[in-house]
Amino acid sequence: MSFDRDVDLHTLAGLRRRVEALTADRATRHRDDLVTGVLRAAVEAVDGADGASLTRTDPNADAPDRATDDEIAALDAVQISVGQGPCIEAADHPPECGLVVAADLGGADHDRWPDFAEHAVAAGCRSVLSLRLGVEERHRSSLNLYGRRHHAFDATAQVAALLFGVPAALLLHGADHADDLQHALGSRDLIGQAKGILVERFGVHGDHAFAMLVESSQNANMKLVDVARWLVEETVANRSHEAPTTS
Repeated sequence: MSFDRDVDLHTLAGLRRRVEALTADRATRHRDDLVTGVLRAAVEAVDGADGASLTRTDPNADAPDRATDDEIAALDAVQISVGQGPCIEAADHPPECGLVVAADLGGADHDRWPDFAEHAVAAGCRSVLSLRLGVEERHRSSLNLYGRRHHAFDATAQVAALLFGVPAALLLHGADHADDLQHALGSRDLIGQAKGILVERFGVHGDHAFAMLVESSQNANMKLVDVARWLVEETVANRSHEAPTTS
Protein backbone atom coordinates (compact mmCIF):
# COMPACT_ATOMS: atom_id res chain seq x y z
CA MET A 1 0.00 0.00 0.00
CA SER A 2 1.09 3.57 -0.58
CA PHE A 3 0.03 6.58 1.46
CA ASP A 4 0.36 10.30 1.09
CA ARG A 5 3.30 11.44 3.23
CA ASP A 6 1.45 14.44 4.68
CA VAL A 7 -1.49 12.30 5.71
CA ASP A 8 0.86 9.82 7.38
CA LEU A 9 2.68 12.54 9.33
CA HIS A 10 -0.60 14.10 10.42
CA THR A 11 -1.86 10.68 11.56
CA LEU A 12 1.35 9.94 13.44
CA ALA A 13 1.29 13.32 15.18
CA GLY A 14 -2.29 12.75 16.33
CA LEU A 15 -1.48 9.27 17.59
CA ARG A 16 1.57 10.53 19.45
CA ARG A 17 -0.48 13.22 21.23
CA ARG A 18 -3.13 10.73 22.30
CA VAL A 19 -0.60 8.20 23.59
CA GLU A 20 1.22 10.92 25.50
CA ALA A 21 -2.08 12.00 27.06
CA LEU A 22 -2.82 8.41 28.11
CA THR A 23 0.56 7.87 29.75
CA ALA A 24 0.51 11.27 31.46
CA ASP A 25 -2.98 10.87 32.97
CA ARG A 26 -2.62 9.69 36.56
CA ALA A 27 -6.11 8.14 36.38
CA THR A 28 -4.75 5.53 33.97
CA ARG A 29 -2.73 3.98 36.79
CA HIS A 30 -5.90 1.95 37.45
CA ARG A 31 -6.56 -0.72 34.84
CA ASP A 32 -10.26 -0.01 34.33
CA ASP A 33 -9.58 3.68 33.81
CA LEU A 34 -6.72 2.85 31.47
CA VAL A 35 -8.94 0.65 29.31
CA THR A 36 -11.60 3.38 29.19
CA GLY A 37 -8.95 5.87 28.13
CA VAL A 38 -7.54 3.54 25.47
CA LEU A 39 -10.99 2.97 23.95
CA ARG A 40 -11.78 6.67 23.93
CA ALA A 41 -8.42 7.50 22.36
CA ALA A 42 -8.85 4.78 19.73
CA VAL A 43 -12.17 6.24 18.59
CA GLU A 44 -10.56 9.69 18.35
CA ALA A 45 -7.47 8.37 16.56
CA VAL A 46 -9.10 6.26 13.84
CA ASP A 47 -11.32 8.01 11.32
CA GLY A 48 -14.64 6.25 10.79
CA ALA A 49 -14.87 4.80 14.30
CA ASP A 50 -18.12 5.46 16.15
CA GLY A 51 -17.28 3.26 19.14
CA ALA A 52 -14.79 0.73 20.46
CA SER A 53 -14.41 -2.26 22.72
CA LEU A 54 -11.83 -4.50 24.33
CA THR A 55 -12.85 -8.14 24.10
CA ARG A 56 -11.34 -11.12 25.94
CA THR A 57 -12.10 -14.52 24.48
CA ASP A 58 -10.74 -16.63 27.34
CA PRO A 59 -13.73 -17.58 29.55
CA ASN A 60 -11.40 -17.74 32.57
CA ALA A 61 -10.03 -14.22 32.10
CA ASP A 62 -10.03 -12.20 35.32
CA ALA A 63 -10.68 -8.86 33.63
CA PRO A 64 -14.07 -8.29 31.96
CA ASP A 65 -14.74 -7.00 28.47
CA ARG A 66 -15.30 -3.27 28.15
CA ALA A 67 -16.96 -1.05 25.54
CA THR A 68 -17.71 2.60 24.92
CA ASP A 69 -21.46 1.98 25.02
CA ASP A 70 -24.03 -0.72 25.73
CA GLU A 71 -24.85 -1.43 22.07
CA ILE A 72 -21.24 -2.27 21.28
CA ALA A 73 -20.97 -4.34 24.46
CA ALA A 74 -24.01 -6.29 23.25
CA LEU A 75 -22.41 -6.91 19.83
CA ASP A 76 -19.26 -8.18 21.52
CA ALA A 77 -21.42 -10.48 23.64
CA VAL A 78 -23.11 -11.82 20.49
CA GLN A 79 -19.73 -12.72 19.00
CA ILE A 80 -18.71 -14.56 22.15
CA SER A 81 -22.09 -16.33 22.26
CA VAL A 82 -22.14 -17.52 18.63
CA GLY A 83 -18.38 -18.10 18.51
CA GLN A 84 -17.79 -16.03 15.41
CA GLY A 85 -17.00 -12.48 14.39
CA PRO A 86 -14.04 -10.19 13.75
CA CYS A 87 -13.16 -9.80 17.45
CA ILE A 88 -13.00 -13.59 17.89
CA GLU A 89 -10.90 -13.99 14.76
CA ALA A 90 -8.50 -11.18 15.73
CA ALA A 91 -7.97 -12.50 19.25
CA ASP A 92 -7.75 -16.22 18.49
CA HIS A 93 -6.78 -16.62 14.81
CA PRO A 94 -5.49 -13.30 13.48
CA PRO A 95 -3.89 -12.78 10.08
CA GLU A 96 -0.16 -12.07 9.98
CA CYS A 97 -0.66 -8.31 10.36
CA GLY A 98 -2.97 -8.85 13.34
CA LEU A 99 -5.80 -6.76 11.86
CA VAL A 100 -9.19 -8.16 10.79
CA VAL A 101 -11.26 -5.88 8.54
CA ALA A 102 -15.01 -6.16 8.02
CA ALA A 103 -15.78 -3.55 5.37
CA ASP A 104 -19.49 -4.27 4.92
CA LEU A 105 -21.33 -6.69 7.19
CA GLY A 106 -24.48 -6.07 5.18
CA GLY A 107 -22.73 -6.95 1.94
CA ALA A 108 -19.57 -8.82 0.99
CA ASP A 109 -18.55 -9.64 4.56
CA HIS A 110 -21.91 -11.02 5.64
CA ASP A 111 -21.08 -14.62 4.78
CA ARG A 112 -17.80 -14.57 6.77
CA TRP A 113 -19.73 -14.35 10.04
CA PRO A 114 -23.43 -14.65 9.14
CA ASP A 115 -24.84 -15.00 12.66
CA PHE A 116 -22.93 -11.99 13.97
CA ALA A 117 -23.50 -9.94 10.80
CA GLU A 118 -27.27 -10.18 11.17
CA HIS A 119 -27.12 -8.74 14.69
CA ALA A 120 -24.59 -6.08 13.72
CA VAL A 121 -26.58 -4.75 10.77
CA ALA A 122 -29.77 -4.76 12.82
CA ALA A 123 -27.94 -2.65 15.43
CA GLY A 124 -26.79 -0.18 12.78
CA CYS A 125 -23.18 -1.37 12.53
CA ARG A 126 -21.76 -2.06 9.07
CA SER A 127 -17.97 -1.94 9.54
CA VAL A 128 -15.55 -3.36 12.11
CA LEU A 129 -11.80 -3.25 12.60
CA SER A 130 -10.44 -5.77 15.10
CA LEU A 131 -6.82 -5.79 16.20
CA ARG A 132 -5.13 -8.46 18.32
CA LEU A 133 -3.65 -7.10 21.54
CA GLY A 134 -2.96 -9.65 24.28
CA VAL A 135 -1.46 -12.97 23.25
CA GLU A 136 -1.09 -14.73 26.61
CA GLU A 137 -3.83 -17.26 27.34
CA ARG A 138 -5.39 -15.37 30.28
CA HIS A 139 -4.96 -11.98 28.60
CA ARG A 140 -5.88 -12.90 25.03
CA SER A 141 -7.83 -9.96 23.66
CA SER A 142 -8.72 -7.74 20.72
CA LEU A 143 -9.27 -4.01 20.30
CA ASN A 144 -12.35 -3.46 18.15
CA LEU A 145 -13.51 -0.36 16.33
CA TYR A 146 -17.11 -0.16 15.13
CA GLY A 147 -18.42 2.04 12.31
CA ARG A 148 -22.01 2.74 11.33
CA ARG A 149 -21.17 3.25 7.64
CA HIS A 150 -20.10 0.46 5.32
CA HIS A 151 -16.45 0.83 4.22
CA ALA A 152 -15.99 3.23 7.15
CA PHE A 153 -12.29 2.44 7.52
CA ASP A 154 -10.06 3.36 4.58
CA ALA A 155 -6.42 2.36 4.24
CA THR A 156 -5.18 5.28 6.34
CA ALA A 157 -7.62 4.38 9.13
CA GLN A 158 -6.37 0.80 9.07
CA VAL A 159 -2.76 1.95 9.38
CA ALA A 160 -3.77 4.28 12.23
CA ALA A 161 -5.39 1.34 14.03
CA LEU A 162 -2.27 -0.78 13.62
CA LEU A 163 -0.02 2.03 14.86
CA PHE A 164 -2.28 2.80 17.80
CA GLY A 165 -2.39 -0.88 18.73
CA VAL A 166 1.33 -1.02 19.56
CA PRO A 167 1.37 1.42 22.54
CA ALA A 168 -2.13 0.28 23.54
CA ALA A 169 -0.95 -3.32 23.78
CA LEU A 170 2.09 -2.31 25.83
CA LEU A 171 0.01 -0.21 28.22
CA LEU A 172 -2.55 -2.97 28.73
CA HIS A 173 0.17 -5.61 29.08
CA GLY A 174 1.71 -3.59 31.90
CA ALA A 175 -1.67 -3.05 33.55
CA ASP A 176 -2.53 -6.76 33.35
CA HIS A 177 0.73 -7.79 34.96
CA ALA A 178 0.42 -5.13 37.63
CA ASP A 179 -3.01 -6.58 38.46
CA ASP A 180 -1.53 -10.09 38.53
CA LEU A 181 1.19 -8.91 40.92
CA GLN A 182 -1.34 -7.19 43.16
CA HIS A 183 -3.49 -10.33 43.17
CA ALA A 184 -0.44 -12.46 44.04
CA LEU A 185 0.48 -10.15 46.91
CA GLY A 186 -3.08 -10.24 48.21
CA SER A 187 -3.11 -14.04 48.01
CA ARG A 188 0.20 -14.25 49.87
CA ASP A 189 -1.15 -12.01 52.64
CA LEU A 190 -4.30 -14.14 53.00
CA ILE A 191 -2.29 -17.36 53.17
CA GLY A 192 0.02 -15.76 55.74
CA GLN A 193 -2.96 -14.76 57.89
CA ALA A 194 -4.44 -18.25 57.62
CA LYS A 195 -1.12 -19.82 58.64
CA GLY A 196 -1.00 -17.51 61.66
CA ILE A 197 -4.49 -18.58 62.70
CA LEU A 198 -3.54 -22.27 62.51
CA VAL A 199 -0.29 -21.69 64.39
CA GLU A 200 -2.21 -19.93 67.15
CA ARG A 201 -5.08 -22.43 67.20
CA PHE A 202 -3.11 -25.67 67.09
CA GLY A 203 0.33 -24.66 68.34
CA VAL A 204 2.08 -25.93 65.20
CA HIS A 205 5.00 -24.50 63.24
CA GLY A 206 4.50 -22.40 60.14
CA ASP A 207 5.48 -25.20 57.73
CA HIS A 208 3.01 -27.56 59.39
CA ALA A 209 0.28 -24.90 59.19
CA PHE A 210 0.94 -24.45 55.48
CA ALA A 211 0.77 -28.22 54.95
CA MET A 212 -2.61 -28.22 56.71
CA LEU A 213 -3.88 -25.56 54.32
CA VAL A 214 -2.62 -27.51 51.31
CA GLU A 215 -4.29 -30.71 52.56
CA SER A 216 -7.57 -28.86 53.15
CA SER A 217 -7.32 -27.37 49.65
CA GLN A 218 -6.91 -30.80 48.10
CA ASN A 219 -9.65 -32.44 50.17
CA ALA A 220 -12.14 -29.65 49.46
CA ASN A 221 -11.07 -29.31 45.81
CA MET A 222 -10.63 -25.57 46.35
CA LYS A 223 -7.82 -23.20 45.49
CA LEU A 224 -5.38 -22.68 48.33
CA VAL A 225 -6.13 -18.96 48.49
CA ASP A 226 -9.88 -19.67 48.71
CA VAL A 227 -9.33 -22.00 51.66
CA ALA A 228 -7.21 -19.34 53.33
CA ARG A 229 -9.85 -16.67 52.67
CA TRP A 230 -12.59 -18.87 54.15
CA LEU A 231 -10.54 -19.55 57.28
CA VAL A 232 -9.68 -15.88 57.80
CA GLU A 233 -13.26 -14.73 57.27
CA GLU A 234 -14.66 -17.45 59.56
CA THR A 235 -12.16 -16.54 62.28
CA VAL A 236 -12.93 -12.82 62.04
CA ALA A 237 -16.67 -13.52 62.17
CA ASN A 238 -16.32 -15.80 65.21
CA ARG A 239 -14.18 -13.29 67.05
CA SER A 240 -16.66 -10.50 66.39
CA HIS A 241 -19.44 -12.66 67.87
CA GLU A 242 -17.32 -13.52 70.87
CA ALA A 243 -16.25 -9.94 71.56
CA PRO A 244 -17.75 -8.65 74.85
CA THR A 245 -20.35 -5.95 74.58
CA THR A 246 -20.23 -2.79 76.66
CA SER A 247 -23.27 -1.39 78.36
